[in-house]
Amino acid sequence: MTNLKDYGIDMWDAEKIASFRRTLLNWYDNEKRDLPWRRTKNPYHIWISEIMLQQTQVVTVIPYYERFLDWFPTIESLANAPEEKLLKAWEGLGYYSRVRNMQKAAQEIMENFGGVFPDNHKDILSLKGIGPYTAGAIASIAFGLPEPAVDGNVMRVMARLFEVNYDIGDPKNRKIFQAIMEVLIDPERPGDFNQALMDLGTDIESAKNPRPDESPIRFFSAAYLHGTYDKYPIKLPKKNQNRYKFKPLSFVTVTAIS
Repeated sequence: MTNLKDYGIDMWDAEKIASFRRTLLNWYDNEKRDLPWRRTKNPYHIWISEIMLQQTQVVTVIPYYERFLDWFPTIESLANAPEEKLLKAWEGLGYYSRVRNMQKAAQEIMENFGGVFPDNHKDILSLKGIGPYTAGAIASIAFGLPEPAVDGNVMRVMARLFEVNYDIGDPKNRKIFQAIMEVLIDPERPGDFNQALMDLGTDIESAKNPRPDESPIRFFSAAYLHGTYDKYPIKLPKKNQNRYKFKPLSFVTVTAIS
């Protein structure tokens, strides 16, 4: 288990955590985007959307998502789909390994889970092409499990929230942000909590041209309150990742690339 104090991060008390959850979810309830995959708890549908959204903009995904489910309405139909039809359904999205892995995962569900999408994080994570982020998203949104969905957008928000002095581009630091999210995630509405942070990280708290004064969580953000917002997140060029060692609560003398 990751001890956040070892990384210079002091987590809030229970009252502040509860206040943060309310603030974030109130904003989400008022501002969330109406997207087709947000109108369902079907894990198969949510899985399709999450895979399509990797490396692809939301506006592009919507028609592909709707057509894909029209062509392959069930896990079984995806598992048994002819390759030509499968690739045709994906044509234009690129990264064809995604859809090939999806078919392999659908076949695993048919063979190992009786055709029923697994309802726990461990089994979801075992499926071909599903990593920790996607497993967390499906588990929380479809099944209401308090599993964080941690991607670059979420790490960026967390880095600003707690002034995390560790490179978000270094895979070994992901555990820091995972640990933060495990404390913060709302156990009553984990799916909405994850989606709220996704929306926040892709828009108001984006990497380029963020609008910190509009952020609903700005008064919880250490970087915002301390005037260090532009320094976070820390993301070094890959060639420099091994040249810098960050110490808790220390200032970094390199220019952050957000």
